[in-house]
Amino acid sequence: MVELARKPAVLEVPATLGALGEIAEFVLRLAARARLGTGATYRIRLAVDELATNIVMHGYRGGEGRITVLGRSGPDGVRIVIEDTAPAFDPVAGRLPPPPGIPPERRRVGGLGIHLALTSVDEYTYVRRDGRNISTLTVKAEGTDDVCPPRP
Repeated sequence: MVELARKPAVLEVPATLGALGEIAEFVLRLAARARLGTGATYRIRLAVDELATNIVMHGYRGGEGRITVLGRSGPDGVRIVIEDTAPAFDPVAGRLPPPPGIPPERRRVGGLGIHLALTSVDEYTYVRRDGRNISTLTVKAEGTDDVCPPRP
């Protein structure tokens, strides 16, 4: 079980490409607060960025919408919850691992980003509740040799 702060940090942004930077900064602040190493920080940022981008591009399809990001951090890692009201989409069902033996230039476009996102986190769950897509991602802290120094 990952030990995390009791009260989550919350960010709510419009579902636009321009808001992806705010989401990334939010994730990076949580990772720094948890003193995640560079590898764990990269993995959680990659996963959240990929899922948020998919919400904007494919969920809302450029239409009006909001993305809510809740985050908790602690000495054991970071947990991020991403919520939206776009049409139902379970990333696990939409995940396409790369087909073995086929060169990248001959592979079908799409689905690989979700695969990378979900395989980069330690835990992932999806539920559809009350008209909302709710994705929960957890990255555990790595060994102490890769931990960021304490913040002043």
